[in-house]
Amino acid sequence: MSTENAEEVHSFGFEDVTKDEKVDRVKGVFRSVASKYDIMNDLMSAGIHRLWKADTMARLNPQPGETLLDVAGGTGDLAKAFIDRAAKANRRRGGRDHGTRAIVCDINDAMLEAGKARADMAPYEEMISWVCGDAEKLPFESNQFDALTIAFGIRNVAGRMNALKDFARVLKPGGRLAILEFSHMTAPMLQDAYDTYSFNVIPPMGALVAGDRESYQYLVESIRRFPKQDVFKAELEEAGFSNVKITNFSGGIAALHTGWVL
Repeated sequence: MSTENAEEVHSFGFEDVTKDEKVDRVKGVFRSVASKYDIMNDLMSAGIHRLWKADTMARLNPQPGETLLDVAGGTGDLAKAFIDRAAKANRRRGGRDHGTRAIVCDINDAMLEAGKARADMAPYEEMISWVCGDAEKLPFESNQFDALTIAFGIRNVAGRMNALKDFARVLKPGGRLAILEFSHMTAPMLQDAYDTYSFNVIPPMGALVAGDRESYQYLVESIRRFPKQDVFKAELEEAGFSNVKITNFSGGIAALHTGWVL
């Protein structure tokens, strides 16, 4: 059955829904939590997500003059980090204007507004653009970007393979991809402990901090429905990426998949 068929079954947490319903409900989730998104990420991971993102940037190795597309970029963490690392590399070489740019593309306008409103984004006004767009049908020409990132967003995309193929389309030859996503623990004992924490702590925390238990219940369920690391690696290869590698963080709580368009 074609992934373009709106009646195809997709997972929304532990529920099976149509593609259109998943898109609408995911939009609702992030519209609801946008104002508390950053603080909830810090609380849920005890701040460790910042280390995962820093490692992601180190592996992506931003260079002066490059352009990044950060899909499902939300409040702009990776776009900001990409520019900072490229600027640092430029200073080491004695350069001035490094010319690095980033586009944050998110289907949810509330997340984009939350990102633009961040006080620490003011110095990046000329370097970061904000675009409302669908990961499955990116509103950009082919062969345009040096790098593409998506952090904790790919599991929310209804037509995941459509999105992965479009990621490959908009990257230049030699362009690189980095997908950071919550994943599956590498040891069954660890998975049991993580499941206990996730289902018993995160939804109540969402209710307390963000006033939204249901959205964070979806979060933990959606992680369980996401493919395991090797399965997702095969999807990336099918979509046209080469040299795909997996890096597990914190025992598999999160996993980084990297690949190249050759």
